[in-house]
Amino acid sequence: MTASWWWSAVAGVVGGVVLLWIALIVALWFVRPDDLRIRDALRLLPDLVLLLRRLAGDRTLPRGVRIRLWLLLVYLAMPFDLVPDFIPVIGYADDAVIVAFALRSVTRRAGPAALDRHWPGSPDGLAAVRRLASLPAVS
Repeated sequence: MTASWWWSAVAGVVGGVVLLWIALIVALWFVRPDDLRIRDALRLLPDLVLLLRRLAGDRTLPRGVRIRLWLLLVYLAMPFDLVPDFIPVIGYADDAVIVAFALRSVTRRAGPAALDRHWPGSPDGLAAVRRLASLPAVS
C-alpha cells in the first residue's frame, strides 16, 4: 500500500467526520427550543443534573433508560462540547437540546411520574422541566 492511499483514506475519514459534524449543527439549529426553554434549562442545570443522577440510579426504571441517562451524565461532564460555544445561539444551547431530548426519551419509556418522583427542586422548576420534556403541566 502506498503513502498516497493512506493519505486518501485519512482525508476521506476526516471529511466524513466534518460532514457529520456540520449535519449535527444544522439539525440542532432546526430543532433548537425557543429562548425561554434554553434559559429555563440553563437556570435549572444543578437541579437537572441531580434529577438525571437520581433517575439513573433508580433500579425500578428499565435498564435502557438508566444507560441513556448515564451516557447523558458522562456527556454533560465532558470538558468539551459537540458544538463549540463560539457558535451563536446553538453553541450554548446544545446541552439544553440534548437534555431535552433525553428527558423526552426517558418520559416516553419510564413515564412522567418518574420525573415528578425524583425532582429535587421547586414546583416552578418542575413545570419548566415538564415543558422541556414536552409534557403537559400538572394542575
